[in-house]
Amino acid sequence: MRSSVFALFAGIAFLSAGLLGLMPAALIPPPADAPPLHFNLLHGDLLGLFPVNALHSAAHLAIGFWGIVAWHGTVSPKGYARALTILYAILAVIGLIPGLNTLFGLVPIYGHDVWLHGATAAISGYFWWHAARAEPERRAGKEDDRRQQTVPVPRDRRDGHDRRLPFNSEID
Repeated sequence: MRSSVFALFAGIAFLSAGLLGLMPAALIPPPADAPPLHFNLLHGDLLGLFPVNALHSAAHLAIGFWGIVAWHGTVSPKGYARALTILYAILAVIGLIPGLNTLFGLVPIYGHDVWLHGATAAISGYFWWHAARAEPERRAGKEDDRRQQTVPVPRDRRDGHDRRLPFNSEID
């Protein structure tokens, strides 16, 4: 699978998670022993497993939109995979540290989010390192392939014309 297809699937998955996190019906109240948050808007466990709040869902929406844009070719899909790898590896490690696992009380990244962030980093790391070797990186914008350009070249001296002179004039 190409990194652009990965960006599409990841973008759809993150957009879906972000939209589900904004639906109160998909949230179960957090357990009593959950770390306290300063930002409690739409705080709960998404599908009963993953702790989220409105900021967490907004981040998922932004990352999902970025994935769709990367699939479209406006930004690099390989760069998207690289950024996801680094970001989610850091989030997985931070989620294991008790004092930081709420990002200073703003976003819950503890519990099942830790292994989900680690899996996301591993999968996106594959598309950053291995799948990118099999495909050349394509830049957004016009395609420049010099092999397809054909430019007429004036005949040279062997045919009685000099390239330095205008095309239809002859040598004396």
